[in-house]
Amino acid sequence: TLRDGEQSPGCSMNLEEKLRMASLLDDLGVDVIEAGFPVASPGDFEAVHEIAKTVQSAVVCGLARAVKGDIQAAGDAIKPATEQGRGRIHTFISTSPLHMKHKLQMQPEDVLEKVKDSVTFACEFTDNVEWSAEDASRTEDDFLCRAVEIAIKSGATTINIPDTVGYSVPREYGAKIAMLINRVPNIDQAILSTHCHNDLGLAVANSLAGVAAGARQIECTVNGIGERAGNAALEEIVM
Repeated sequence: TLRDGEQSPGCSMNLEEKLRMASLLDDLGVDVIEAGFPVASPGDFEAVHEIAKTVQSAVVCGLARAVKGDIQAAGDAIKPATEQGRGRIHTFISTSPLHMKHKLQMQPEDVLEKVKDSVTFACEFTDNVEWSAEDASRTEDDFLCRAVEIAIKSGATTINIPDTVGYSVPREYGAKIAMLINRVPNIDQAILSTHCHNDLGLAVANSLAGVAAGARQIECTVNGIGERAGNAALEEIVM
């Protein structure tokens, strides 16, 4: 809600509002609060840092691209929570052929190297590291398996499989999760996570299909707020 949700038009919050929202999410019993993208701006960094100081129970997470500066900023921002054993860094990189070619302009082997380097570096700040394969639903199965295996070997304890462009349908998304459980040899060392966008109105359905296939974390937002058509709605998933 505080990170992807904030990217929804009209939903950006000031520091005081973010702290109020984080406190309410904590009271609600949310396990992990992705509090922001610390490198994005001084304001974002401050918000994540203050939330890390004030939240009582939830894990506080900072988002970072597979870039050392991003990861350093996230590690510094979540430090008050990390000192209490409740800090997480969530780092990500694109893995679909389309994104690797046009967004990253990188070769697949170089992307795998980035996965290893970014997760290894994030583990210097916290032992709670989440790794995401951006555009996972359009990523080739063999390559996704390799990337996930490397991320876990490098220290990731949560593996997130985002339907970044809201492209998937439940049967397909559930099959993706099941495929990873069946094919990645060290998958038992990490929790699989869903992160679904609502462009086709299927964010909740895809998330639940992921859980039925073995995912154990759902990334969601209050009222489904988020980029473009939004995310999976927390209250619908809870019910």
